[in-house]
Order: sequence, then structure tokens, then C-alpha cells
Amino acid sequence: MDYGGGYSTTSYGAQGGAGGGGFMGGSQGGSQGAAGKGTYGKDTLRPVTIKQVLDAQQPHPDAEFKIDDVEITQVSFVGQIRNISTQTTNITYKLDDGTGTIEVKQWIDADATMDTTSDSTISKPKLVENEWARVWGRLKAFNNKRHVGAHVIRPVAEKMEITYHLLEATYVHLYFIKGPLDQIKAESGGANGAAGEVGYGGGDTRMNGQQQMPNISVAARRVYQKLKDSPQNNEGLHVQNIAALVGMNVPEVRKAGDELLSHSMIFTTVDDDTWALLEF
Repeated sequence: MDYGGGYSTTSYGAQGGAGGGGFMGGSQGGSQGAAGKGTYGKDTLRPVTIKQVLDAQQPHPDAEFKIDDVEITQVSFVGQIRNISTQTTNITYKLDDGTGTIEVKQWIDADATMDTTSDSTISKPKLVENEWARVWGRLKAFNNKRHVGAHVIRPVAEKMEITYHLLEATYVHLYFIKGPLDQIKAESGGANGAAGEVGYGGGDTRMNGQQQMPNISVAARRVYQKLKDSPQNNEGLHVQNIAALVGMNVPEVRKAGDELLSHSMIFTTVDDDTWALLEF
């Protein structure tokens, strides 16, 4: 899937979703809405967080939404299902990924529901509350309230997919605000003499081959160092465990965590109070 400007990727466990939003070519008809008219030739599929979806800009009601000043059509994200509401025409899921919550609507195909012999009806994986799901769909707004119209929503089978997706969303965000990684390496290589070691952490903050930390508080440095030194699983460390390890109270650790999050040095995993390191 091409995100524009040369960045492309395949989606972890998407089973073809990265190339077509999780659905087969030609199945998008009727689901685009007024804002989608004439956009088939420039459709994109972008990995995002829910906060990015909620913060997306829309110049006017008929315009496409923008993230990082780049138009988006299809989005993909993961989230924990907080609520499921089944109605006659659609199922509404409330998803939370630790950065925000949003409603996801999936329209019910009456013909498929009536056809009890359909393989897709029999084998469709079950979505349940408090489990994680992955969504492919289009961001929409109705009465000043945003939701995602889902083309595909399925359970997350491997928890590693959650971490993978958050890292991919971070990478794409940095790509659009800082430029392609190869370009950054080329621009920084001459000054640093080590272009191969320069990444999105910032090519202008290296000294003697080592990258310098941003200007953060002592408490934030202690929390960061403890996260770096402690053995971690895929989910990271909970704020209460960090507080016990560094000898600080929980509110102080949360404040330090907010500081590290603002510098993109850590990210939330299973909930707002569980953190893991981003490469810095």
C-alpha cells in the first residue's frame, strides 16, 4: 500500500487488507458517501491511532479529512472493544486504543444474514467486549460527531499486532512531518559521518556518535531509564510497577510519563497506564 511520497508497507496480519482496505477490489461501491466521489484513483489506507482520527482536520463538510496535512480516505487502527450495540441495520462498536475512543459502525447485510448456508456467515470470527479488534474503514462525521464506517472489523489474534500497528502508525506520522527516512539519512550523513545510524529520533541531536536526550525533567529521566533497564514483555510496564521500581508515587510517575509521551519516547500499550519504549 502506497501512503504517498514513496512510503509503502504491507499490513501485519491483514490478509490482503493493506492492499485493499481489508476487502476485495470492487467491493467499495456504495460505501464511500458524498465525500468519496471521485476519490477512487487516489484512495489511500493509512495506519492511525484513534487520537489522530479525532484530531483530523476537515476544511469543509464535503472535503476529505486530513492528518498531518495529508488527505486520508481509508484508515486502519486497533482498539479494545468497550461496548457493542446491535441494531436492525448496523452494529456499533465503541473502541479504545489508549489514545482515545471512537464509535465504529458496521452495516448489516440483510441478504447475507438470511443466507444461513453462506461460508462467511458460518466462519465469521466473533467480536466480544474487552477483546481487541482491528478495523479498516472510512472516517465520517454526522451531526458534528465522528465515527468510522467499517468495511472490515475482525478480532486481533496476536497481541503483537497491537504493538506492530502502533509502531507503524508512529512511523507513518514521522514520515509525513519529517520526511522520508532515506532523505534524513542523506541530509545528516555529511555532518555526522554516520548516515546509517541516523533515524527518526532526530539527526541533529547526536554528539560523538551518541544521541542526546531532549530537555526533560529528572523524574522523566528516572522513569525512562527504569523502562530501558527493566526486562519487559510485549505489553511494557504498568505505572504502579514503575512507581515501585523507581521509588516514586504514582501521580509523579504519571506526570513523568506524560512528559515522555509528549516527546514520543514511550507509547501506551494495553491501556493508558501501561508503557513501552520507542526507539530513541
